[in-house]
Amino acid sequence: MISFQQVCKRYPGGYEALKSISFDLKKGEMAFLTGHSGAGKSTLLKLIAAIERPTSGIVLVNNQNVGVLKSAAIPYLRRHLGIIFQDHKLLFDRTVFDNVLLPLQICGFDSRESGKRVRAALDKVGLLKQEKINPIALSGGEQQRLCIARAIVNRPSILLADEPTGNLDAEYAQEIMKIFDSFHQVGVTLLISTHDTSVLHDPKIRVIALKHGEIQPPQYDLPPASSGQA
Repeated sequence: MISFQQVCKRYPGGYEALKSISFDLKKGEMAFLTGHSGAGKSTLLKLIAAIERPTSGIVLVNNQNVGVLKSAAIPYLRRHLGIIFQDHKLLFDRTVFDNVLLPLQICGFDSRESGKRVRAALDKVGLLKQEKINPIALSGGEQQRLCIARAIVNRPSILLADEPTGNLDAEYAQEIMKIFDSFHQVGVTLLISTHDTSVLHDPKIRVIALKHGEIQPPQYDLPPASSGQA
């Protein structure tokens, strides 16, 4: 589903954001991408979405070599991706409904099918009753859920999230993680970037730890799995 093979990313001026990164993420797998600020997490996600291109190495997404895709092919790649940006990128002059509708309009869905998909996505994240208001009236946690609805409205097979709980309190963060887990349960591939180790509670979920652009063993201990019986 996603494969990095000796991937390096060097920016003008010589700064190396990623250095010889190699890993595979299987179809339907969920993983956390962790590391300090500036470790290369956002760059790695941008390479998957073809927002950036690798300086060297190979990035495969659904068996496509993203680094050599022609510009005309990139929109077709992204139809299979849902992307949740760190800075939301919401349109505050449009309603909640219209924010989620936008990706479907870009893809050319007819209005009837689009309406069904938008309301299904909003219902999934608990925002159906707020579809007619503007995002500015939502709380931070609700805005993040709106971003998730927009990312999943085209029913992607891969979901990428860049620091989705970074500015949320513990209760909202837990709600967001439950939503991601529900997508994982139905076979969506998820890669979630975070520096918040408190969300890394499930030892069954892989952790890819970055430090100064290189993959490292995680530098913290995960809490033990519960031994309670049902």
